[in-house]
Amino acid sequence: MRKNLLLLGAFIAAFHAPSVLAQAASPVELKGDVKLDKIVVQNGKEQHILSEPKIVVPGDRLIFSTAYHNNGAMVVKNFVVTNPIPEGVTLASDATGLLEVSVDGGKNWGRLALLTVPDGQGGTRPAQAADATHVRWTLASVAAGASGVLAYNAIVR
Repeated sequence: MRKNLLLLGAFIAAFHAPSVLAQAASPVELKGDVKLDKIVVQNGKEQHILSEPKIVVPGDRLIFSTAYHNNGAMVVKNFVVTNPIPEGVTLASDATGLLEVSVDGGKNWGRLALLTVPDGQGGTRPAQAADATHVRWTLASVAAGASGVLAYNAIVR
């Protein structure tokens, strides 16, 4: 478990670096972030409290996000943002429905429900959230000056 915490810590530090995932020579600036998502009950209502993930333990929920901003004067078309899923976390199963993911290191892409992985016995089995290695978004167009945030939920292994 200590190894997973160290690996996750190194990934979190790298994820905060500006433009880590940017496409070559693109005017779109990217900034990654990760938050710890704790649910607390106050006055009988559940609330999500987001904080810096200084210490995480298995089962903790994290939100990985990538903010984008087109600093250029032109529309950028078909802009792709690809985020690797760190080794110390698994994609949250409740977050997989609409995401485009890879289960083979970024070679093939699709909705998780449509992907398969080797079953270790010469066949295949349906892919599960824990099999996802990358998340990807394709933005049809990013107008000049436009910005937004892309995010996925994960759980510490």
